[in-house]
Amino acid sequence: MAMGTRFFTGLIISLLVLATTNAQTVDSLPPISASKSYSNYSNVIGWKNGRTPKAPPGFTVTKYADGFKNPRWMYVTPNGDVLVAQSNSNYPLWKKIGAWFIGASKSKSFKNSSDLITLLRDVDKDGSPDERAVFLEKELDQPFGMLVLDDWFYVANTNGLLRFPYKPGQSQLSGKAEKITTLPAGKANRHWTRNITANKDGSKIYIAVGSGSNVGEKGAEAEFMKAAILEIDPDGSGLRIFASGLRNPVGMDWNPVTGDLWTAVNERDGLGNNLVPDYLTSVQENGFYGWPYVYYGQNEDPRVKWVPSAQVENTLVPDVNVGPHTASLGLTFYTGDSFPDKYRNGAFVVQHGSWNRQVLSGYKVVFVPFENGEQTGKPEDFLTGFIVDGKKDEVYGRPVGAAVLLDGSMLITDDVTNTIWRISWEGKNGM
Repeated sequence: MAMGTRFFTGLIISLLVLATTNAQTVDSLPPISASKSYSNYSNVIGWKNGRTPKAPPGFTVTKYADGFKNPRWMYVTPNGDVLVAQSNSNYPLWKKIGAWFIGASKSKSFKNSSDLITLLRDVDKDGSPDERAVFLEKELDQPFGMLVLDDWFYVANTNGLLRFPYKPGQSQLSGKAEKITTLPAGKANRHWTRNITANKDGSKIYIAVGSGSNVGEKGAEAEFMKAAILEIDPDGSGLRIFASGLRNPVGMDWNPVTGDLWTAVNERDGLGNNLVPDYLTSVQENGFYGWPYVYYGQNEDPRVKWVPSAQVENTLVPDVNVGPHTASLGLTFYTGDSFPDKYRNGAFVVQHGSWNRQVLSGYKVVFVPFENGEQTGKPEDFLTGFIVDGKKDEVYGRPVGAAVLLDGSMLITDDVTNTIWRISWEGKNGM
């Protein structure tokens, strides 16, 4: 029996044992026939003449740093250094030519991955980095998620998890890499990012791995150990699937009140303007979230010809609808102490923006309010101003990831314009 077939068979058997006992409700979703599917690529024109994104009154948005090579993800070390992973898809020549013909090349970079991690250090604590260094440029292959745990720096390549000896305050890594596990990549690697986070006591590392395809059309073998959040011990032992059926989980963070793991997920394309909504959700151990068979509960995807009843019956419903085709990537719960009280312990979700919708969606950062660890309201716009003219499909930039600095301000990466933005609160406290 092929490895991928064993994986899917084992998953079905495990789901037969699971039972979802709590009643679940979902937002009303339109029928698949409500609209046709569109390819509509935005045109990124860049930020000129001092223009910046827009935040609510009382906040200030400034350029923190620029001059990168497709900055995708950030990590703030315990001593406050900011590490910036610069990476991209490695498209073959024929895809680059095709992207130019269909207009996709105006929406994103099609340069090969720079495979570089840059360190930014704010020595005088004035909200702007004074030092900049190449932190790591060896043994990287589409690096994304980063983590400092004990005396190690971990980085997730698209095809493996590495760790290097690390001391606080290092500006550049010099030790030898240790590959603690191989991660699934292969030819079908549509969602190449591999984010990582550790639990509170540092005993487990969690790895977000997106699907190799849109809806499983490449076959079971191509999706082995993908569309899932994996769990592993820090030494590389004990690799297992923690949760599955997550088409493209990227951002991950821990609910600061409950301690639960949450993730931001990109749902499937090709079912029309308003299907399927991306989502923010808590992640249950051994939970199954639908992909590729169903979405948002038990809504079947007609393109998937065989749907195992056990998975349909046990599919978990996501917690928060963040809109269709928004490409919600970044996620951080705000635990700083400089933003107004309403933001404390709430979630910021960074939306890279649509390509599969007639009217652009996403291209902003939204805030989801939480109290006592529970969502208390719908997502609300926080950082906007990325869209120039919706009728012309022009945008200034495309936000990707978020990180909170030790001073409580927040950074947002803008990959296509090679910029990092800083959002700080300058108003009255407690508002």
